[in-house]
Parts: sequence; structure tokens; C-alpha cells
Amino acid sequence: MIADDEPLARERLRALLALRPDVEIVAEAVDGQHALHACAEHRPDLVLLDIAMPGIDGLEAARHLAAFDPRPAVVFCTAYDAHALSAFDAEAIDYLVKPVRAERLDAALERVRTFAAGRERHDGGETAPGQIRSHLCARLRGSLRLIPIDDVHYLHAEEKYVIVHHARGEDLIEESLKSLEDEFGERFVRIHRNCLVARHEIVELKRNAEGHVQAVLRHGKQPLEVSRRCVAALRETLKHL
Repeated sequence: MIADDEPLARERLRALLALRPDVEIVAEAVDGQHALHACAEHRPDLVLLDIAMPGIDGLEAARHLAAFDPRPAVVFCTAYDAHALSAFDAEAIDYLVKPVRAERLDAALERVRTFAAGRERHDGGETAPGQIRSHLCARLRGSLRLIPIDDVHYLHAEEKYVIVHHARGEDLIEESLKSLEDEFGERFVRIHRNCLVARHEIVELKRNAEGHVQAVLRHGKQPLEVSRRCVAALRETLKHL
């Protein structure tokens, strides 16, 4: 699959790939969001991915693709060599500078074949250290939904899934609550071993008739239980909101 917002860049890659009988182009995309939807639908072995695209850029798209099963190989194609370190942090197989040369593309394809031959199929990729996404990605019967982090009210763990409660409803994601806390710790606060709440969503803490502390949310239908071990830290957090 080719993902690039520049028509001429996509055209050049199409022309180069047309010379290789063992390569089939299954889809094209003009930004990261369309690239993720196309990958969910077509399950390509390789994504030739631009970095500087509107909306979800190539680096963030690659971090989401790392969680796909099977995970496609990612080769970045960009006009800027300054992104190379970030590209390999995102587990890219190769990094091509535009205009892409035929011999460099051949070398990248060979690396992709090696990757595909030894690919380990695993559930849930880890986000590269220091990289924070702007969206969460929920799988929906062969497609996906991208949920802006700014729209998330709280995250609730249930068995191997996390339920994302957001401005437009609820969705399941296959990520651990701990990894989400590590990545988004500045935005969310833990109120229970199975629940993270967006800091700006907490209106107040109150005790119910049984004496249990509950968090009242700005957009919550009902208060959420706060575990005893989280109460002191949560009260301290609220002082600084």
C-alpha cells in the first residue's frame, strides 16, 4: 500500500513498483487516517508511508500499525532525512528519501521480504518510548475507528480489553491499562486498578451511602468508584487541577 498526500510521489512509486512482477499495489491513501483504514481492509504486507501528511502523520500511523496482527512492514518515503531517527523508533524497516531511487527501493523490498519471512505474529504492539499518540485505534469488524485522545472521558479495563468511554460512545481496544497509563499519564489519573479518568473530567469526590468514595465526572452518567489505595493521591491531584 502507498500512503502519500502528494499525487506525483504516489505516481512515481506506482511506476517503480509496476516494474516488479512480484509486487501488487492493493490500495493508496492520502493521509494517515485513510492509510490505517486501508490497512485494516486490505491487510498489506508493506506500507510505503510518507511522514509529513495532514492530520495523523506517518510516524503516528506507523505506531498504530505496530499493533496490527499481522503487522505490516513499514518503509518511510519522505523528502526530509531529519526524521530518520524517529522513523526507526517507530520500527520502520527502511527509510527512503524522495525522489525514491529504483535501487534503494529494491533494497528496501528485499528487507521487507526478510521481515515477512521471519515475522512474529503477536497481539498488541508497544508504543515507542517518548512517543505519544493523538488517537486510539479501535477495531470494528474488519475496519477501525480512530478516537481522538481529547475526546476520551475514561478508560475501563475488562478482561483482556479496555473500554474507551468517549464523546461519541464506547469502543473496545486491545491494549493494557498499564501501557495506556505509561503513555498518557499526564492526561489521565488512576482512580482504581481497572480505571483511568481524564483529569479534566473529574468534577468532585463524594462518599456514597455505604461510605465509599466516588468520582463525579463532567460527562459521566454515574459516579465511578475510587479504590481506597487511590483516594489520597487523587485528592492531591485534584488540588492542582
